[in-house]
Amino acid sequence: MRYLNIAGYIAIPLAYIIHFACGGAQWEPIATFTLAALGVIPLAHLMGQATEHLTEHVGPTWGGLLNATFGNAAELIIALIALSKGLNEIVKASLTGSILGNLLLVAGAAMVAGGWKRERQVFSRQAAEANAGMLSIAVAAMLVPAIFHFAGERMHDNALGEHDHRVSIAASVVLLLVYAAGLLFTLRTHAHLLSRSPAVIDEPEDKSIKHDAGWSAKKSIIVLLLASVGIGLVAELLVGSAEIVAHRFGWNEIFVGVILLAIIGNAAEHSTAVMLAIRNDMDTAMTITYQSSLQIALFAVPFLVLVSAAMTAAGIGESHYLNMLFSPLEVVAVMLAVFTTVILNQNGESNWFEGVLLIGLYALLAIAFFYLPVPHGPTPAAAVAGH
Repeated sequence: MRYLNIAGYIAIPLAYIIHFACGGAQWEPIATFTLAALGVIPLAHLMGQATEHLTEHVGPTWGGLLNATFGNAAELIIALIALSKGLNEIVKASLTGSILGNLLLVAGAAMVAGGWKRERQVFSRQAAEANAGMLSIAVAAMLVPAIFHFAGERMHDNALGEHDHRVSIAASVVLLLVYAAGLLFTLRTHAHLLSRSPAVIDEPEDKSIKHDAGWSAKKSIIVLLLASVGIGLVAELLVGSAEIVAHRFGWNEIFVGVILLAIIGNAAEHSTAVMLAIRNDMDTAMTITYQSSLQIALFAVPFLVLVSAAMTAAGIGESHYLNMLFSPLEVVAVMLAVFTTVILNQNGESNWFEGVLLIGLYALLAIAFFYLPVPHGPTPAAAVAGH
């Protein structure tokens, strides 16, 4: 991870140099996209570090809230930039991809890495059950708008678009309330039930790995703000070139969002969860995967729906209303991911083969998204003109 971070810092100025100095070249958008994607990784990692150190100063309750707010900051910043450019399908796809990536790719990689030389690893069964319930609500939130839209088409609703928007707004408010209640449940009222009992630990956590010295609260806040600004600047290049790269290679926008942008935004969480699993701290590794998915499903999605309404009303950029009407494949993919995760994790134990199963499902879904037909339409002229 250290060398990847170094490469990412080098890639940031190179992305800007190539973008502005070689704007007319055919290969420029591809190079810009690749370098910008690499540049997001160390900034997201830095933001994660700052949040962890800040948590040490404010205590577990506010620390949990900070992690909930900044844990997926990279994905949120990328999504906000895409919203301002009117790339709503890419926004929804990147949110779906974050959920799939955390539940399948991150959790699967952690299980394989941590369980390879161990018979089994354990984590809080109570936390898994509580998180499974909230994930079920996330699936329902994706299903209800889709079912409503299908029913409206069958009934020839003349104001279907407006009704879809109202359903999305109302559902977003409900999800934010559920998410707030979930934070209260896990961080305060039932925090004692969701912590792992030491009696079930097969072996002690590996303490041989050195941890970073604590940062002051002031340093943590400054680093957090600077990293956020840095991600915003790099995300501008990343999103601006994503549509052109997709068109150039014949990829559909859903694949770009679900797979490419989601993996880039989750890079820091991927490495953190895997390293914790290797140290035999599977409880924290699984908490990362669950909470990151829930933050996206119950917080980021409704938050962006409401923000898109505000941006559209204010006439910001090319923004227009974001609804919660996901494509059928996205809805089915999240359903499969949640169902498989709940089944495998309900006993509070994991092994390397279960990790292989999760990664295998992720690969199957990635293949399906890759071969989705590209919608017929004009070349993204606006995006091309920006380059």
